Amino acid sequence: MARYRGPVCRLCRREGMKLFLKGERCHTEKCAIEKRNFVPGQHGQSRKTKKTVGYGLQLREKQKTKRVYGLLETQFRNNFEKAAHMKGITGENLLGLLERRLDSVIYRMGFGTSRAQSRQIVRHGHVQVNGRKVNIPSFTVKPGEEISIRESSKNHPTILAARDATAHAPAPSWMEVDRDNLKAKIGGMPKRDELVQIPINEQLIVELYSK
Repeated sequence: MARYRGPVCRLCRREGMKLFLKGERCHTEKCAIEKRNFVPGQHGQSRKTKKTVGYGLQLREKQKTKRVYGLLETQFRNNFEKAAHMKGITGENLLGLLERRLDSVIYRMGFGTSRAQSRQIVRHGHVQVNGRKVNIPSFTVKPGEEISIRESSKNHPTILAARDATAHAPAPSWMEVDRDNLKAKIGGMPKRDELVQIPINEQLIVELYSK
């Protein structure tokens, strides 16, 4: 299955909420949800919203979470399988794994305005972990590791613009961010109440995959 390449604002409208896929645009009046808060399509505005229950509710929650993190089905399921074999609550383990992806960490550090942009920053070789270049967006960071922008990339206009644009957004407590030097130390594991910007019921995802 190919990664979605269409207008990401349609995904937010499909879910009926901001998924913060468009960077800083999501915080402005230009956001599609602010202007057209109805499902996309020719009859979206007049279509009656049906109450989603059971399997449909579980599926929507999975789709929403996949879209937030920009993952394909296989990638998402692999993360679920890994979470299911970890100690603790499977749903929280899953969200924790998704948050500790390197592209998501760069986003949370404020060096990318969206997870999609952060994924590109990682892929283009601008990031290092403990002093070694890592260009794999799915790389899982661990407590105690230092994530930084490579010396040769510290003046990259995209990264600097993202840092300035996200200055208003505080970093989560599980990382210590040095915005001036474009680096961060991972101090611990993500806390459930800091995991995502939107409401996610991870138990519905667990129920879906446990059938």
